[in-house]
Amino acid sequence: MDVNVAAAAACAIAGLGVGLTASIAFRWSEREQARGRYSSTSGRNRQQTLGGTAQEPPLPPGVDTVLSVLRSCAVVLGDGDEVVKASSAAYAMGLVRGGAVAVDQLLALARSTRRDGEIRQVELELPRPGAARAAEPLAVSVRVAPLGSRLVLVLVEDQTERRRVEAVRRDFVANVSHELKTPVGALSLLSEAVADAADDPEAVQRFAGRMQIEATRLASLVQEIIDLSRVQDDRLMTDPEPVAVDELIAEAIDRCRQQAAAKQILISAGGIAGLYLHGNRGQLAAALGNLVENAVNYSPPRTRVAIATRRISSAAALGEADGELIEISVTDQGIGISEKDRERVFERFYRVDPARSRQTGGTGLGLSIVKHVAASHGGTVSVWSVEGQGSTFTLRLPAGQAPADLTPPAGDAAEPLSDTTPQLAPEA
Repeated sequence: MDVNVAAAAACAIAGLGVGLTASIAFRWSEREQARGRYSSTSGRNRQQTLGGTAQEPPLPPGVDTVLSVLRSCAVVLGDGDEVVKASSAAYAMGLVRGGAVAVDQLLALARSTRRDGEIRQVELELPRPGAARAAEPLAVSVRVAPLGSRLVLVLVEDQTERRRVEAVRRDFVANVSHELKTPVGALSLLSEAVADAADDPEAVQRFAGRMQIEATRLASLVQEIIDLSRVQDDRLMTDPEPVAVDELIAEAIDRCRQQAAAKQILISAGGIAGLYLHGNRGQLAAALGNLVENAVNYSPPRTRVAIATRRISSAAALGEADGELIEISVTDQGIGISEKDRERVFERFYRVDPARSRQTGGTGLGLSIVKHVAASHGGTVSVWSVEGQGSTFTLRLPAGQAPADLTPPAGDAAEPLSDTTPQLAPEA
């Protein structure tokens, strides 16, 4: 009996020991798991902080929606300069990289605004993303404002194109003022000379002739400024009409017939007859007339100016969807254009030879008008030239259809347009 009591007591003591051991083990296990979770969370938070991607503080209600519809690049910074929210345009412009602001000027502005709560607006020039260092920088307008008590909102708007347009407008006004001042001043001086030479008929006649020349130059300049203002926005034509290429060539030749005859320059036209364009007849006539007139003015006496037309595929010429283009080329045997000038001849008021332009009465707007007319008609203009040998200006414009009441010419064989080829003088 005593043995059984002793055995029961021993079993009870053993069970109590096992229970205590299990309880201690369970408690230790829970403590280790809690410690592991804490270590994991702390490590993750520490890693996020080191990586600049700490947990985003919440944005005030409605701010996210407003930022998504803004045209400006938007960046919201937290109290540790971490990026809380950034628009896709901010990444595209290179303002944000790797979850952090990549422009030191923006960071400095944000910190100043966070410190004193004042709204700041400045103009900055930022490097273009992915461009070479020599590339023109981006001109941006930056506005920084506090957003609540912890966040800072940075808005960046690209002003590069607007500034370029303003610079072009300023240059245009300055150039126009200068160009207008020259003939107006000459007319003023010549009128005084006429008044002083009232008793000398020969002098009066000579000064009057000079006044006519300056008045013609002034009228030409004013008209070209008007023409340029109508086409310089490069908008596609509205309400276009069929325009016969043969008629444009005949008008261009007739426009400079006297100048060509005075210099014994032969103007010849050839190519495919019966071609049509679709656009504004007056603008197309002005563009082609400017090309032919330039060819005559910048060619030495007893040379040739050739006008050629053909139909080509737009896929082969421009690399675009297949279609037909009308190509009109004007070739001269003149002084040619240097390589550095070739890239600028289509700029307004740019002259390859200013002294020669004064002699010929050029305004420096003719080729600019040609470029804008070509663009507004969905085409292009290009130049090939060798100094001392001559130049070829080529207009490529989308082909049009002949009017329904006209019968198209039979065939498209390349043949000279003899009715528009004045034989002004034998070739040297």
